[in-house]
Order: sequence, then structure tokens, then C-alpha cells
Amino acid sequence: MFPTPIEKSGKKSILIYYFSVFCILLLWLLPLLVISLAAFKTANQLNAGGRGLVLPQPYTLDGLLTVLTNKDFMTSVMNSFLVVIPVTIISISLATMAGYALSKFRFKGMIIIFAIFIGGNFVPPQVLMIPVLRLTQDIGIWNTRYALILFHAAFQTGFCVFFMRNFIAQIPTELLEAARVEGAGEFQIFRIIVLPLVRPAMAALSVLIFSFVWNDFFWSLILSPMSPDGMLAPAGLANIIKGRFYNAYNVLAAGSIIVSLPPVILFFLLQKQFISGLTLGATKG
Repeated sequence: MFPTPIEKSGKKSILIYYFSVFCILLLWLLPLLVISLAAFKTANQLNAGGRGLVLPQPYTLDGLLTVLTNKDFMTSVMNSFLVVIPVTIISISLATMAGYALSKFRFKGMIIIFAIFIGGNFVPPQVLMIPVLRLTQDIGIWNTRYALILFHAAFQTGFCVFFMRNFIAQIPTELLEAARVEGAGEFQIFRIIVLPLVRPAMAALSVLIFSFVWNDFFWSLILSPMSPDGMLAPAGLANIIKGRFYNAYNVLAAGSIIVSLPPVILFFLLQKQFISGLTLGATKG
């Protein structure tokens, strides 16, 4: 009924398995290797056809130094932290409280409220572009980081509520009832019992939301198109790659590596909690 574990398979099956894993891993890492090599090449070498797996001749740090000394780009990187961190905190905080209410309480309109949270995830971003743009202009926060914080916090909360509600629903209700019998209030139950139990889920969600918002390009151009103090790093990267007669692809490659590092570092820091959060409730017994 179940497939045989690879450890118990024959030598031929094990050999095929490891060879397939190696090929898939190599295929997945190939673009990263190409970008890494391009970051240490000169713009002339890349524009003359020295792309792909061709080794840099010579090795140079010009692209990396150009990125690190570009004030507007580094401002956009710092601004990404100033946007992503508040969005992650706000979204997960609201979603955890809402998930607790939607999973452990019964009240009129509960299903409708939960459906609204879920339905918001299926709305195409292009449909929201004009209304959100007009809204931020009307309240005076367009072309600032506050527009991005407000939009992403509101938009990501829907996904977070769906995620957290399912995890909190797995907490035994009897555990909460026992705390109420002992005289604990709802906020005390939430803080002392619920939060420690869903910590792995919160860590997993933090990695996902951080990556979603950090990699945003579309809304950064819509809500803060003219200010380095408002746009995120992926949009800021587009401002440093153009040369006078050619595109500086070595600068683009170096900047892409720098932009991709924070989500990767966060994942490895929270790797244990991330995996635990994704697999919580996957096994029974």
C-alpha cells in the first residue's frame, strides 16, 4: 500500500535515486552558479559573450563594489527591512489572535468572516492596483514606506489567518477548558497556553511572509515609484543596472545576490522551527 523506503530498496533503486537527486539539485543550482560567476566578471566580458559557466577573466569585485557604494540601492535595502519587519509582526500578531477566535469560539458570522479572509487571497493584484493607489493618495501616504506597510500588512493577514486558524484548531479544547475552570482569562489563556504551542507555526509563517514581502516588485513600483525611501530592494536594483551604452549585468548579478541573502539567512536561522511548523499535525499518534 505504501512505497518501500529508499533505505530498504535494492542497490539499483538506491543508485537511481541518488543519481536523480544529484541531477535535480544540479539543475536547480545551475542558475545560481551562473549568477555567482557573473557577479565576479567585468561588464565588458559579459557583453562580449562571456556568459554562462565561463570563468571570470579576470576576477573582479567591481560589480559588488558598485552595488555596495550605490546610495539609492542601499537605501532601498534598508527600507526593505523597515517595511518587511513591521509587516511580518503586524500580520502574524493579528492572524494569531484572529485564528484563535475563529477556531475556538462559535459566534454569528464566523464562517462569513473566515471566508472573507480566504477570499482575499484569490483577488488578482492587478485588480487592486487602481483602488489601492487612489486610497494611498487620498490618505496622503503614497510614495512612502507607510503605503507598503499598510497594504502588505492588510493583504498578508488573510493568508496568515487561514494558516494560523488551522494550527490553533489542533490544540485540544479540553486544555483550554481546564484553564478556564482554574480561573484563567481568555487573554491569559492565549498568552500562556496558545502562543507557546503555535510557536513553530509562527516561525514558519514568519519565513514565508518575510520572503513574500521582501521579494515584492510590483507594489513597490505602484506605491513608491519615485522615492528610494519607499521602494523595496528588488525595485531599487533596477535603478543601478543601466550603463550609458550597455547594461551592467555584473552589477545586476551582484545586487541580486545581496537581495537574495536576507530571506535565505532567515530560513537557516529558523530552519528547525520552519520544518516543525509545516509538519505539525502531519502525523497522528
